[in-house]
Amino acid sequence: MPLLPPKSTLLNRELSLLKFNERVLAMAESRSTPLLERLRYLCIVSSNLDEFFEIRISSLKEQQRQNSSLVGDDGFTPAEAFERVQLAAHSLVERQNFLLTAQILPKLMAEGIGLLEPPAWTEALREWAHATFLRDVMPMLTPIGLDPAHPFPRVYNKSLNFIVSLAGQDAFGRRASIAIVQAPRALPRVIKVPPEIAGIADGYMLLTALISEYVGELFPGLEVKGCHQWRVTRNSDLFVDEEEITNLRQALQGELSQRNFGAAVRLEIDHLMPVDLASFLQGEFSLEPRDTYRVSGPVNLSRLMQLCNAVERPDLIFPDYRPRVPAPFDEVSDRPDELFAAIAQRDRLLHHPYQSFQPVISFLTAAASDPSVVAIKQTIYRTGEDSELMRLLLAAAKAGKEVTVVVELMARFDEQTNINWAAKLEAVGAHVSYGVVAHKTHAKMVLVLRREEGRIRRYGHLGTGNYHLRTSKLYTDFGLLTADQKLCEDMDKVFSLLTGLGARRPLKMLLQSPFTLHETMVAMIRAEAVNARAGKKARVMAKMNSLLEPIVIDELYKASQAGVKIDLIVRGACALRAGVAGLSENIRVRSIIGRFLEHSRVFYFYNDGQEDVYLASADWMDRNFFRRVEVGFPVLDKSLKKRVIAEAFTYALRDNQLAWRAQPDGSYVKVKSRGAPFNMHHYLMQLLGK
Repeated sequence: MPLLPPKSTLLNRELSLLKFNERVLAMAESRSTPLLERLRYLCIVSSNLDEFFEIRISSLKEQQRQNSSLVGDDGFTPAEAFERVQLAAHSLVERQNFLLTAQILPKLMAEGIGLLEPPAWTEALREWAHATFLRDVMPMLTPIGLDPAHPFPRVYNKSLNFIVSLAGQDAFGRRASIAIVQAPRALPRVIKVPPEIAGIADGYMLLTALISEYVGELFPGLEVKGCHQWRVTRNSDLFVDEEEITNLRQALQGELSQRNFGAAVRLEIDHLMPVDLASFLQGEFSLEPRDTYRVSGPVNLSRLMQLCNAVERPDLIFPDYRPRVPAPFDEVSDRPDELFAAIAQRDRLLHHPYQSFQPVISFLTAAASDPSVVAIKQTIYRTGEDSELMRLLLAAAKAGKEVTVVVELMARFDEQTNINWAAKLEAVGAHVSYGVVAHKTHAKMVLVLRREEGRIRRYGHLGTGNYHLRTSKLYTDFGLLTADQKLCEDMDKVFSLLTGLGARRPLKMLLQSPFTLHETMVAMIRAEAVNARAGKKARVMAKMNSLLEPIVIDELYKASQAGVKIDLIVRGACALRAGVAGLSENIRVRSIIGRFLEHSRVFYFYNDGQEDVYLASADWMDRNFFRRVEVGFPVLDKSLKKRVIAEAFTYALRDNQLAWRAQPDGSYVKVKSRGAPFNMHHYLMQLLGK
């Protein structure tokens, strides 16, 4: 089956996302990746697929329901797209299953790290397992025998369940047939076995193995003919009627309680489950065989991430990397006056995780403790349940400073965490705003107002990534600490628009969605095309997570046809077809997949030698341009601009170890190593971590 219709100029979003996950899976397949890291990448793909089904597949199903004959920009009807996406997803899951059972688990066992399966249990291990089941597991289980008095139970999204086929009669004379056993979320999915019992240093037992082996204890006097694990994935996209709500927080809390019971979109079952039991489950959830995925190992493979984090084997993971705190923040972190003076002296560029996130923490620490600071304003999209930055904002509010926080309540899968932080902030007197209804606040900004010599001076932090300490160690992002008053005044205007009401005020330096970011990007691409037609050097480079917005893609095609050389580094979904004769022969698309998650958004335009460079919180997607509040900010300092160009583009285009190159049909091939090997992640760790 072809990947795309022959005349389509855009690639299918869902197929492109699955191609991204294939590239992540390739890291798990690579023998050069440390063994526990191979398992980690396998778990990441599993987690990615969960969200893919919860959001993207559920959207495709809804499109089919509404209008199955409408042809999309990718040339497919929803039904055609769904068919191809399901085939690609099944293929990906089959690769996962093979990799887990045929390669990674056997190799881990050879290293003394293993999942102990019942067929290989020793007598001592069997006794331990039985005792553990009776003591810790069985009291938590509630078996449900299906009959007219016991209908099929309500099943949580992605919960672990078992279907048990039975024979015989119970105490009431009822003939047993099928029972359902749900595993409470309080039970650990992976259980450590004492080494003296396991026979290996790091032995583990899956909860699924314990329940499957001893499920008969729940049905005394009956014959257990089979026990098979399964789980169902549900539509998890939240719907809030933005025209009807009067309190977004209350409306969202009501919707969150129903997220775990959305329409079913995927059924995962034990690969040994008989067809009749699989059909029974499909009927209960109104799913078809193509919606059913047979898996080896646990139905929730991402649970095996526990092994990656629990096992103390430095030789089987990436070498430890601790980013250095760059100058001058390595010396001024405890002295607010010196920290603010250093930022006032010139803009400071941070590149995480190669450089520590500590300067951002120090910036907020100084703002919270410095008596000269009178106000702090910050946007929060994702920050985590345990956040030092949020504690600093709470401390600042308690100290009497004016603290304003724009909390995005609709940050997918972080809604409850953000609701909790909002409540805590309000309790200490902070001003909490939820931004603009129907426009997620995705901009990354901190603004500090400090009284200096009788006047207010502004200091700001702008970033491409979230204020999240854990992901700052894993995601590549740029941040800018600045005292440039034009930039900071623009930030203040954006905050005023988010918290208050009023007409849009013109910004001098910042680009903002949904107002100027899209039109400026389009204008800059068109300017490069004009220069190319005039015989001048013309160049566009852009780095982002996703490229999907049709107007921008069309302008890139036109620029390519005008002779503009275009390099795009797109980590994930990319709807643009690269290297098509007569359409995009001057466009190259790369994807970098490695130790760190490429997350920064950087846009470069040669502009007749001026070389304009912007960092942004936004990808080139419809939602980022038109349905979110985003900011793009220029890098003005010449030395910092050179750094961004080199660190975002030069090294990525030189990489021959982590890079994949997009083909015209949307497939990707690994960039071949020509000359000396060059791994951009390793290089930047050495360059910036010294």
